[in-house]
Amino acid sequence: MDKQTHYREIIRRELKGFADWITKPNGPIRCEVVYDPALDHFELVRFGWDGHRRVHSVLFHLDIIDGKIWVQYDGTDRPIAEELIRAGVPKEDIVLAEQPADVRPFTGYGVG
Repeated sequence: MDKQTHYREIIRRELKGFADWITKPNGPIRCEVVYDPALDHFELVRFGWDGHRRVHSVLFHLDIIDGKIWVQYDGTDRPIAEELIRAGVPKEDIVLAEQPADVRPFTGYGVG
């Protein structure tokens, strides 16, 4: 299996794990993994109703760009980058895109 296919599987598995962890059985708010295979774009979206208030938010946004996983957004206190490392992705293949380009070399992760 090539690296890109392997990374796709890891990302989908990790996002599914987060979705299962966050979603309460039979609860009014769900989580869904959104994946665009043509662009290697991944999101974990939380949506539903909290009483009379509509809930809709993106918890994670990741892309595979030039063989690296770019963490575009992480809206949790359980960093997806750490989960990706535990799943076998080397730190240098993870780019924390939320960080400015001049800060990335100091994060210990890939720079892009």
